[in-house]
Amino acid sequence: MPRRNLEQTWREIISGKRTGRTARVARAVLAGAAAMFGIASRLRASLYKRGVFRRSWPGCLVISVGNITVGGTGKTPVVETFARALARGGRKVAIISRGYKARAPSWRWRWRNRRWGGGPKVVHDGTHILLGAREAGDEPYMLARNLDNVVVITDPDRVRGSRFAIKEFGVDTIILDDGMQHLRLQRQIEVVLIDATCPFGFDYLLPRGLLRESLKGLRRATHIFITKARDIDVQPIVARIRTINPTAEIIACYYEPEALINLHTGAHVPLDEINGRNTFIVTGIAQPDGFVSLAKERGAIVQRVMTFPDHHRFRRAEIEEIYTAAAGMCADAILITEKDSVRFPRRAGSAILPCPVYYLKVAIKIKSGEEDFIDCITRICYP
Repeated sequence: MPRRNLEQTWREIISGKRTGRTARVARAVLAGAAAMFGIASRLRASLYKRGVFRRSWPGCLVISVGNITVGGTGKTPVVETFARALARGGRKVAIISRGYKARAPSWRWRWRNRRWGGGPKVVHDGTHILLGAREAGDEPYMLARNLDNVVVITDPDRVRGSRFAIKEFGVDTIILDDGMQHLRLQRQIEVVLIDATCPFGFDYLLPRGLLRESLKGLRRATHIFITKARDIDVQPIVARIRTINPTAEIIACYYEPEALINLHTGAHVPLDEINGRNTFIVTGIAQPDGFVSLAKERGAIVQRVMTFPDHHRFRRAEIEEIYTAAAGMCADAILITEKDSVRFPRRAGSAILPCPVYYLKVAIKIKSGEEDFIDCITRICYP
């Protein structure tokens, strides 16, 4: 069974959409595994709290942005928003990421940057992009492509990566990408994202649910962003958060299309370009439904949606299949996400491009709590 079908089946089981004896047995087995995961998670947190595992502070302000659940909460646009606002406020910012699914850089890159050793990888030095998406990872490369005057570094050892950023680039602010469960690095601001469409991960830890840790982890948050909240009443979510964390600043936000960009030419086209057009959507993200809804809201006539697993790296044979399918349905456009655009090959062997391929860039819009976000940025930039 293809991986994307396995992932879909798992989500249907843990959400309760699948019924019957087989689904009940599967949930029971997953609940047992989740109990073991919970024990390990609590033990780890306790060891850090008691000082058995030491926490490190790199010597500057650290802002962690992370999730309490797995899956797409829209973290990268929030990281980008923080980094851009802080840089404009005069802070020297570095984003530190572990570089999920990144491959080793080429020997040419290692030779050119031999003074940095074999540790941290500099994706963006504040002026130039130094690594491609394969070597950097999807999100770090996206951030490097979209941000100016912000250093982007990947390193599985994020304490080392943070110290490296301070030493080599003189940064005074570290944004720890996907850092909520990275307890080793001390932080002054803990930003936690919660997906309004599935805020508490079905109330179970992995693999029975989507929670990376117990909801008690929300007590560490200084700021909580409720994402994808445009058409959702967030008050019940806020009420439950307040039973766990009564003091965190809560910001409700959603994502709005900002630009439509031709994958092959880089040209920005009007967002209305897909209005009334037959559109073939291709995604390799955790939760594609929100993206499909955005396309429909812009007037796209969605003929077909082809989904792949999160972080899927498209092969040329798959692109050929996509182009053939698009030609067969007389599609006017193929629409992908910005995250997928860094993994979508520009060439597809002998396949002929049947229609333009666009990716949709989104921006964060504050629904409520904007004054808290502005106040947070102001306090950081002008202490």
